[in-house]
Amino acid sequence: MMANEKRKKLTPTQQEYHLFEKERETKRPVVKNCIRAFFVGGVICTIGQAISYFYMYFFDFTEQTVGNPTVATMIFLSMIFTGLGVYDRIAQFAGAGSAVPVTGFGNAVISAAIEHRTEGFVLGVGSNMFKLAGSVILFGTFAAFVVALIKTIATQWGGL
Repeated sequence: MMANEKRKKLTPTQQEYHLFEKERETKRPVVKNCIRAFFVGGVICTIGQAISYFYMYFFDFTEQTVGNPTVATMIFLSMIFTGLGVYDRIAQFAGAGSAVPVTGFGNAVISAAIEHRTEGFVLGVGSNMFKLAGSVILFGTFAAFVVALIKTIATQWGGL
């Protein structure tokens, strides 16, 4: 049944309710939220690039090897900022702009740990820390395995 057909069959009280609901529905500033997410995500990525350059310049990493320490540093910084309450304010302002980069992973891990710390270190922090982040780790590891398997098969057949 089409949406218009459903509206035609609504009783007067249902129609009144839909009008009531539509009048009071908060308008979401989608464009403004997208711009905020874009710029904050860009700033986070720029900081990550600066950290990469720092590691390449001072610690003689190459472009191929600088990725892992940069990601680890970004996750560590996001965990520190989450513990201090700074990252939550950034996330409220930026939305997905702060959740999509790797820093969102660090925030997800440490937020769950902070939330459940009153239940103890093992049953609270340890068991709840990876509830959200566990699926990210699982699917990331599985995707890496599949890509490596495809690359190995392709190189064995002389394709790559």
